[in-house]
Amino acid sequence: MNVKANDYRQMAEVINYLAQHYSEQPSLEQMASVAKLSPHHFQRKFTAWAGVSPKSFIQYLTFNNAKEMLAKGNSVLDVTHELGLSSPSRLHDLCLTIEAASPGEIKRGGEGLSIGYGFGFSPFGECMIANSSRGIIKLVFVDGKNKEQSISDLESEWPQANVTHDDLIATNLIQNIFNIENDEALSLRAYIKGSKFQVSVWCALLKIAPGVLISYGQLAQNIGQPSASRAVGTAVGNNPLAFLIPCHRVILGTGVFGQYRWGSGRKHIMIAYEAIRK
Repeated sequence: MNVKANDYRQMAEVINYLAQHYSEQPSLEQMASVAKLSPHHFQRKFTAWAGVSPKSFIQYLTFNNAKEMLAKGNSVLDVTHELGLSSPSRLHDLCLTIEAASPGEIKRGGEGLSIGYGFGFSPFGECMIANSSRGIIKLVFVDGKNKEQSISDLESEWPQANVTHDDLIATNLIQNIFNIENDEALSLRAYIKGSKFQVSVWCALLKIAPGVLISYGQLAQNIGQPSASRAVGTAVGNNPLAFLIPCHRVILGTGVFGQYRWGSGRKHIMIAYEAIRK
């Protein structure tokens, strides 16, 4: 089932509400009220979006479950069964190949490069994506509030590039990226700016499977620099490709989800969503 853009907007409202109130175990009626739907209609819409009922989904938004997932690594299915959830569906496979811009290309500011950007809706809110012949350059969540800033940032990062606006192409690309019901793996290329250290961290993030969580310390060990947890955290925070480079799968070693560039509430939801659908 393809979820319409309006469904994304309604789910985003519920996402923000659950991120703040999940510990209170809100009722179906309370959640439906946030979405401005009847309880029956909300239950049906939410289940189509998440693959499980709202009540089951809330169970994933807890501190203890995060610690358990972190400790068990890739055995998320065990957690699923312990929580009494139905068998999780297959998550859409994404294969991203990263190409880092050379120092010379960075210095030239994208001269000769054509970049098309636009806005569209994902299961995790509205986002902006920028693409070029070299690959995807930027993917950020905007939620309709900071669109102008995202455009300004793009133009500042690539000041000599030819930047054009095309929502239709962007929407199609966004739908392909987030189409979890597509049985075929999606292969994408990314063309990004970053230091050698940042790129090494981002490449390591690509190796974390959906539904698996690691700590910043573990990620630092994975790149062969166990004492660089703080620097790793900074690189994670500068990720230019939301969701595609899955920085949301990195949490504190205690099991606390920690901060997220695009909102801690969204991070909660993305982790739960992936764990359920793994």
